[in-house]
Amino acid sequence: MGDFLIKLVRPDLAFSSLRDFIELGGDVLLAIMLATFIMWALIIERYWHFATSQKGLSKNAINHWNERSDHSSWYARRIREKLISEVKQSSERGLLYIKTLVAAAPLFGLLGTVTGMVEVFDVMAITGSSNARAMAAGISKATLPTMAGMVVALSGVFASIYLNSASERHSNDLNELIKREL
Repeated sequence: MGDFLIKLVRPDLAFSSLRDFIELGGDVLLAIMLATFIMWALIIERYWHFATSQKGLSKNAINHWNERSDHSSWYARRIREKLISEVKQSSERGLLYIKTLVAAAPLFGLLGTVTGMVEVFDVMAITGSSNARAMAAGISKATLPTMAGMVVALSGVFASIYLNSASERHSNDLNELIKREL
């Protein structure tokens, strides 16, 4: 525990530990790391959107609807659908990318597993034996990306589920607030 805290205080040790981890896991870990940064940037942006501008967009749509004198004609219903659709589109922006990166993270891990096992088989073919020390690098390149891909996917799944439910909740709330008068 103390060693971990020292690495947090000293960035040079943290970067060397990260470099060592990437060397042990292979180049696929770089792809997983890039996908993680992009995914979490999108997740943070969506949280920020829901915390700041989503309520304002809904309020503008409600005000626009309430300013109308006609609420029951075919044209008015289309305007109502348009207002709800615009707010819903705004709340769903970026969620597809987040879901795609969540689904791709385990696949990147699987790619790391395959490349690591290919390295193990290369060592076995070159040395002609199953020397555990010679195969250790390939085995770590097979297991670390799998673990990293699963951790990234799990962390993104919970955020994705929350963001999807928040988007649906905002759309349903707006749908209820802008009532149809037929």
